[in-house]
Amino acid sequence: MGYQSFEELEVWKRSCRLAVEICRAVSGSNNFGLRDQIQRSAVSIPSNISEGCERDSRPDFIRFLRIAKGSAAELRTQVYIALKLEILTKAESERYIAELKEISAMLQGLIRSLASRSGKSVLNT
Repeated sequence: MGYQSFEELEVWKRSCRLAVEICRAVSGSNNFGLRDQIQRSAVSIPSNISEGCERDSRPDFIRFLRIAKGSAAELRTQVYIALKLEILTKAESERYIAELKEISAMLQGLIRSLASRSGKSVLNT
C-alpha cells in the first residue's frame, strides 16, 4: 500500500465523487436542515481522510479514518431518512447506501493495515 499523498487513495477518490453526487442530488431540497446535514456528512468523509493523512502521525491518521467511517454511517442514516421524506429516489438511496458500505469497508481495511504497521512512516508504507 504505497502512496505519496491522500489524493492517491482510492477511498478518498470514491468518497469525493460520492460527496459531489449526493450534494448535487439534495441541492434542490427545501428541507434545509436535513439537506445541510447530508452535505456536511458527505463532505466530512474525504475531508477527514485527507486531514488525517496530512497529520504525519499514524495514530492521528487512524483516528481521522475512524471519524470518516463514523461520518459514512451518519450519512447512511440520513440517506434512509431522505428516502422516507422523498428527497431522494429509491434508486439513488440504494446506490448511495451501497457505495457508503463499500467506503466504510475500505476505511476499515485501511485502519487495520495502518494499525498492523507499527513504527513505519504513514506515507510510503
